[in-house]
Amino acid sequence: MDFRVGFGYDVHRLAEGESLWLGGVEIPHTKGTVAHSDGDVLIHALSDALLGAAGLRDIGHYFPDTDEEFKNIDSKKLLLKVVRLLSESGFAVGNIDCTIAAQQPRLADYMSDMKRKLAEVLNIDKNSVGLKATTTERLGFEGREEGISAYAVVLIYKKEAKDI
Repeated sequence: MDFRVGFGYDVHRLAEGESLWLGGVEIPHTKGTVAHSDGDVLIHALSDALLGAAGLRDIGHYFPDTDEEFKNIDSKKLLLKVVRLLSESGFAVGNIDCTIAAQQPRLADYMSDMKRKLAEVLNIDKNSVGLKATTTERLGFEGREEGISAYAVVLIYKKEAKDI
């Protein structure tokens, strides 16, 4: 089988009065992401990792922040389009492993919902979704609560004729 690994990273500034979406789940918090779309850094990092693994262009190419079609769009819809692009290129998702870096809010209570939603959109088993959150011990922009970031590593594989 043809296996490919991809890596993705995304960051968004945090501001009061904005909503905070992570892994397709709205997280109650006093701050949210400033973005053209819904600002879901986890899904954006994951999308870039998947696209990169397949040798495709980055998320900004497919969903430019200058296009009104993507203004305030639910990032799960973008991820679904990425999965379709992978499928059209003959690939399927094996597993993902992601880390969210944020000082606040605490995310433990939302991880199960995020894993379920990501698995659903990616059409993989929930056990194939690795998801963690960490603080930066009050260091850097995440630690000062100025922004939030996410990292993603993915494994994709070339589908065999019987898988298509």
